[in-house]
Amino acid sequence: MSQPIPPITLPPVENPQQEGEWLRDALHRWLDTEFIPEAVNEQIAARASQIFVRQRMEGENDLGSLVIAILMEMKSFDFRESFYSEFAIANAVSDLILDSLGVDRCCGQ
Repeated sequence: MSQPIPPITLPPVENPQQEGEWLRDALHRWLDTEFIPEAVNEQIAARASQIFVRQRMEGENDLGSLVIAILMEMKSFDFRESFYSEFAIANAVSDLILDSLGVDRCCGQ
């Protein structure tokens, strides 16, 4: 029988502005390289980063909860000028954070 994937807990936030800038820049780069660079990518990255930082400042350290918060709040973002959706953004944020932590995200490991 399969074992559940254990939760990933981020260390408490020490410099929320720095975390937010890193996420905004990393997500913007990812958005521009995954398909084609679009002007809206900067807005998407800024909004996702804003949500992430606010959640972290409110004490949320569970990566799964952070991803769900981004997913839910990005639903109100107008993606009509983008190839992306709130699901792609939330998943990209999760992947970027896992990569930054050195967590192998292949095959649920």
